[in-house]
Amino acid sequence: MCSPAFLNEHQDLLQSPTNLLKLPLIHDLSVDRHAGFATWNTWFQYNQITQARMQRGLKINNSAAVLQTAIDGQGVALARSVMAHDDLKAGRLLRLYPEMKCSSTLAYYIVYRKECQTLPKLIAFRDWLIDEATIS
Repeated sequence: MCSPAFLNEHQDLLQSPTNLLKLPLIHDLSVDRHAGFATWNTWFQYNQITQARMQRGLKINNSAAVLQTAIDGQGVALARSVMAHDDLKAGRLLRLYPEMKCSSTLAYYIVYRKECQTLPKLIAFRDWLIDEATIS
């Protein structure tokens, strides 16, 4: 993800995801790669892009600061959709290469007692939660 201004400034390079290697990448050090969070290395690997000089860019130990740095036009951030949803919706960030994904082993679960599954309040909350979590 990047800001509209960054996209404007680097439009030629951003035509190809391989060219990300020539731009400042914003690395989120606060996510635990061993727990299944995607890093730039895993994103490039998943999308079969050669990783020459991959460590280039800013290293930040706070996910909110990573997004703000991208909004400020300092580079391209790799961010989870759920974290960047509001910034994407408001136009502060743009999703680059939406067709390219990076699967994660992380998941959220809705847990409740079986005898409560037909309660209208639980059904309404569950349906609302699923709608909120479904980010395109």
